[in-house]
Amino acid sequence: MTSVGTRQAAPAGTAPVRISGAVWTALAVVYVVWGSTYLGIRIAVESMPSLLSGATRFLLAGALLLAVLAWRLGPAALRVTGRQLASTAVVGVLLLVGGNGLVVIAEGSVPSGLTALLVAVVPIWVVLLKVSVGERPGWARLLGVLLGLVGLVVLSLPGITGKVSLGGVLLIMAASLSWAVGSFIGTRLPRPANALVASAYQMLIGGFGCLLVALARGEQHQLHLSAITTRSWLALAYLVVVGSLVGFTAYAWLLQNAPLGLVATYAYVNPVVAVFLGWLVLAERLSVAELIGGAIVVAAVCVVVSTERRARS
Repeated sequence: MTSVGTRQAAPAGTAPVRISGAVWTALAVVYVVWGSTYLGIRIAVESMPSLLSGATRFLLAGALLLAVLAWRLGPAALRVTGRQLASTAVVGVLLLVGGNGLVVIAEGSVPSGLTALLVAVVPIWVVLLKVSVGERPGWARLLGVLLGLVGLVVLSLPGITGKVSLGGVLLIMAASLSWAVGSFIGTRLPRPANALVASAYQMLIGGFGCLLVALARGEQHQLHLSAITTRSWLALAYLVVVGSLVGFTAYAWLLQNAPLGLVATYAYVNPVVAVFLGWLVLAERLSVAELIGGAIVVAAVCVVVSTERRARS
């Protein structure tokens, strides 16, 4: 997930945009890669301190992306104004410290599939944020929001009943809200013209933010390199290279080359992928209530995304 980049709608009366094979390939990458990151995080934190693993992921990914951009485009492409850097810092902290960082902490006690379903409500929060600044959502979108909130309540039942950590569930809710706020204000602040440059700075700043919070939490005292398992190292490498570099690059490219409504469908495909991988790899099981709540949330996000697409067309 990222918030950088926009795409202008085609003028009225023009021929429909043909979706190329490259677009479908990039979309499939975003579907699978971002859906799989929940599993990757869950495996990484099995033997790594939570936020230190997140900090390592984003610092490495941001540095690698900046190096690639400098090599391909030249160092001048990395220059940003002070206002652009400040805006990027705010968005990076909201997305990667408040959003991803809280998810990483919560996944120490909440299954990856349930985490993905709880995070899926991000588009619902975005609609509510738009309402808060005076935008009228329309009845269809309002219905989607209400439906999503019902699904969120149902998904919260495992925490209320003690089946999973209630604190973890609340952290994930806070994370989804932080990600929504970052996505919402990210389109309203000055930012670098190149979406990949913005992503690289977001990852670097977010990584430093995660590192500072990790040190404040004392995670350095829980770090024992000899105790980190091979599968956790592999999961971290996957998150750096595939989850951050490949996933962010594919998403940023899609924002410039595909209809926004089509790109937004990742919001209700990712949870399905995450639930499936959690079941396949970690034998995670969702209760009937969690499955019902997840289905309600996915349906609500479908309503919100589809109405958003029609509003932009």
